[in-house]
Amino acid sequence: MPCWLRGGVTEIMATSSRGRRSKRRAKGAPPKTRAAKTRDSKTGKAKTGKARTAAKPRHTRAAPKTSAKSGARSGPGMVETALAAFAHEVRTPLTGILAISNLLATSELGERERRWVDTIRAGAEHLASLATLFVDAARSEGPGLEIRQDFFDLRTLARHAGDSLAGRAAAKGLRASVEISGKLPAFAVGDPVRLRAALENLIDNAVKFTEQGSIELRVAPVPAAKRRADGRIGVAFAISDSGIGLTLAEVKRLFRPFSQANVSIAARFGGSGLGLSSVKQLARAMGGDVVAAQRSGGGTTFTLNVVLVAAEGPAGAPASEGTAAPSSQGLRLLSVEDNPFGRVVLNTILTELGHHAEFIGQGEGAADRLGQGAFDAVLMDMVLPGISGVEAIKRIRALPSPHGRIVIVGISGRAEDEAAARAAGADAFLVKPVSPRALATALLEATRRAAAAT
Repeated sequence: MPCWLRGGVTEIMATSSRGRRSKRRAKGAPPKTRAAKTRDSKTGKAKTGKARTAAKPRHTRAAPKTSAKSGARSGPGMVETALAAFAHEVRTPLTGILAISNLLATSELGERERRWVDTIRAGAEHLASLATLFVDAARSEGPGLEIRQDFFDLRTLARHAGDSLAGRAAAKGLRASVEISGKLPAFAVGDPVRLRAALENLIDNAVKFTEQGSIELRVAPVPAAKRRADGRIGVAFAISDSGIGLTLAEVKRLFRPFSQANVSIAARFGGSGLGLSSVKQLARAMGGDVVAAQRSGGGTTFTLNVVLVAAEGPAGAPASEGTAAPSSQGLRLLSVEDNPFGRVVLNTILTELGHHAEFIGQGEGAADRLGQGAFDAVLMDMVLPGISGVEAIKRIRALPSPHGRIVIVGISGRAEDEAAARAAGADAFLVKPVSPRALATALLEATRRAAAAT
């Protein structure tokens, strides 16, 4: 086991049991009222009646409003809030699982151990996608999805999706093939978190419903004639399997919420039927759609189309992922992270990238610590005990120069935290699970912009 991993794993084992306690609301629920009971003078049986309710004084009319508000708190808004909190908490350990598995994949492993690492990574990626899909499903009745416009490595995303497919297929004894068009832009602007979540769901379904045979992933831009003048381009992700196949009637039912092709499929393979309706919602929000078709020779092909903006890569960055991530070597970073597991993971990633990190657990101490030491950037978790990450960023920006102008990268398991983080003064924002490459790219670009501004 590599030395950098041995120390990290030891610290994880020592600290993982000290998880953060969940935050409870301080507001108390209104006192319960007992149902008024009387006894019939003839039968002696207890009874309740409307007459008791009608006899209530008129000044108690405001009570139903309190009940209505309590009901609203437990309605869709409360569910959405709870799921958003869940997504943030679960993505912290997922960042660790994915980061360590990515680092392990670069080590000298045997074929068997590499398959194990691929399986771990595929499972973590699937959990991350489920968190995204379920939070988005909770918002499906609201104003709609807020699609992010992030710069990302499109070819790397496609390659990682192919690696996920290969790992899951191998675990089930299936053949897998991946074809990524050379005409695919290297970089793009769009929502990589939701795009990956949609792909993971389609890959999961293809593996689940295929008992033998093969699964294929093909990624390519749409024909040049369909490219738009503003730089946007359609990209098609086609996933074909030799599985159970679908009739045309079953295909029509697939994309309804909590619906599956038929009862026998639900009983045999399980699942809630939520995923495909969420994938369709995501695809349409990203300017595309997802369609299913019968595959020649048996099986099914799902094609996910999205619209992205083709982009030039950052200066000095390789055209594809290769073996190394872009880096600004030798940065001294202040990381505000209260989760022990998150600290170990970030420290492992940053050490591998050549940086040195100092950790504090509360946002209140960030501004004071910056004044005591020479730091190049701040990594700010947005959900903290005490003041929030947003308030901590505001306090840092209120400091005199040069401390108040330091590079700040916000990190959260909730994508909706980005707007508030940037409004407070964050230079960059990352959604968990954070990959080593994403963190390196964010630090590189943020520090370059800061240097250019001075």
